[in-house]
Amino acid sequence: MTVPVLSARNIGKSYGSGANRFDALTGVSVDIHSGESVAIVGKSGSGKSTLMHLLALLDDPDTGELLVEGTDAKKLKGKEVNRLRNQDFGFVFQQFFLTANASVLDNVVLPLKIAGIGPKERKARGMAALEQLELADKARNKAINLSGGQKQRAVIARALVNNPKVIFADEPTGNLDTATGAVVEDILFALNKDQGITLIIVTHDSDLAARCDRQIYIRDGREDPTRSPEALAKPAGGHA
Repeated sequence: MTVPVLSARNIGKSYGSGANRFDALTGVSVDIHSGESVAIVGKSGSGKSTLMHLLALLDDPDTGELLVEGTDAKKLKGKEVNRLRNQDFGFVFQQFFLTANASVLDNVVLPLKIAGIGPKERKARGMAALEQLELADKARNKAINLSGGQKQRAVIARALVNNPKVIFADEPTGNLDTATGAVVEDILFALNKDQGITLIIVTHDSDLAARCDRQIYIRDGREDPTRSPEALAKPAGGHA
């Protein structure tokens, strides 16, 4: 068996202290393999976004172990963590996080700018990503003038511009109408199937989750045992 791209071992995360302490995650273990699509599913406040933030190295677990291609994330130097987040990982959030008055192209090439890529190559790669998302004609437009669906496609272009191994998508269709959301979903799954990009989607949308290769259900900061593949495979009555 190949080494997982990302592996969480009994990780926990809490916020606050004393009477105000909140356990966002408690003892969650997850393996994510290269090229698969995985949905992290749960209600609001279940801990699903916390789990994604830990897997994406945007936050550190308080307990447990997080491995990136078999290497303990705690052993990675700051520069390496930044490289992973900027180059190997792409991010698509419900909130677009676009700079409103900057051009669409400038928004898309931001990861390349952070990575120190020169202006000529930045523009070429940015335009290629926009072309892929059928947004090349909007390159010079200000981001504020895009529709919701166009903004989300621009965000996906930005996530793609560094040829990432993994795309993290947190409620990627949450701010979109049904038809536009379906287009964005199709784009993400095409990237997964056609380019082999590992896709990790955080959602409470059961239809979106069902499109993924598998689902990880989180409830009250733990993996929900009633929604495990083993539990769901049991016939009614609970007998195997």
